[in-house]
Amino acid sequence: MRPEPILANVSLIGNKHVNRNTPCEDSSYSITRNGVSVVCISDGAGGSKYTHARFGSKCAVECVAELLTNHFDAFYFENRESVCRSILVTAVHSKMADLLVEHDLDGLERLSCTLLFVAVKGDLVLAGHIGDGLICRVSPHGLSPLTLPANGENASSTYFITFPNAQEYLRLIKTTTDNTHAFVLMSDGVEDMVYDASNQLVRPVVARLAELASQGKEKAEEALAATIKEFVVDASQNSDDASVGILYLTGTPAPDFSALSDSKAKVERDFNDTMRAVQMELVPQVKHAQEILSKINCQNTADSGKVKEENSVDDESVDGNRDKADSDLTANEHNDADLNDSDKKGKLVESEAETEQEESRSSEFGVPNNRKVVPLWAFLLMTGLFITALIVLAIVGL
Repeated sequence: MRPEPILANVSLIGNKHVNRNTPCEDSSYSITRNGVSVVCISDGAGGSKYTHARFGSKCAVECVAELLTNHFDAFYFENRESVCRSILVTAVHSKMADLLVEHDLDGLERLSCTLLFVAVKGDLVLAGHIGDGLICRVSPHGLSPLTLPANGENASSTYFITFPNAQEYLRLIKTTTDNTHAFVLMSDGVEDMVYDASNQLVRPVVARLAELASQGKEKAEEALAATIKEFVVDASQNSDDASVGILYLTGTPAPDFSALSDSKAKVERDFNDTMRAVQMELVPQVKHAQEILSKINCQNTADSGKVKEENSVDDESVDGNRDKADSDLTANEHNDADLNDSDKKGKLVESEAETEQEESRSSEFGVPNNRKVVPLWAFLLMTGLFITALIVLAIVGL
């Protein structure tokens, strides 16, 4: 099992702030906990409106270090990078909200700061960066930038973690420690001295700074502070605050310092090739695509309407069949009723004839004709009505 990385971090006040009698606005922080090692640095924004930037930078580095030592796996294995960026920014803003109350501030802008961090768990690496500054990877074969400075419209402007839309500018990198000896993080106060943006060259001195961590945290920070003060801070009377963080992987081979190059060809940039130009170039293609999609949507809508119409016809057919069945049933009921009426009339004629015969027989045998008996025709009539009622009830029940 690989030993824990050695962590070192320092933040020094620049001469510019010393001369103005203002405090250092940079912050740095490192911690190993739960098997996760994290180094963070932050550069508090300068300027009259960023009155409490030093508190913002301190809050940012501590918040992110705590978040990643507790939830490294959640961030590393989440495939939706936008979710990771949004949650990280939300966590920092939530912590900073307490500072607004504590210092009676009118908004997060007062706490504006950049943020750079590297977190390692085993062989896994999660790095993040918003704003200027630089994160470098030191390998056995040399030096390379892991993240580059991000400036705004001019070199003196940048992006801050306190922006309402900071997640749009926060860059996250997931990688491994393969072919890595150390990670070095630096604020722009140091970056300006060791990085050439014209050719993206990281000077060999950065590899030597990383090797200071081989002495252990305490000695490394003493040596690092002395080196930064001598070659960065005291190099100018107008020097900025300077922060450096190192995550040193023990047991890994260091580069050959004598073989590191201090020169590199400049990058040829076409300043006319902008995202605006790309957008304008894509306009005809996008319009063509919109027309295709619009036709497809119209066709889908028409097909959907046909399906609904067919379903409606089927429903009407079913309703028609039901109406026909109901009509047939009604006709049958009328026919049954007509038959019953005919039966009634026939039975009535028969009963009247039988009654006349009975009366004639009674007269013949001396039986009084005025005897109070129920006539046969009446009995048959009542019986017929009863049977008819039963038939009608049976049909209604069906």
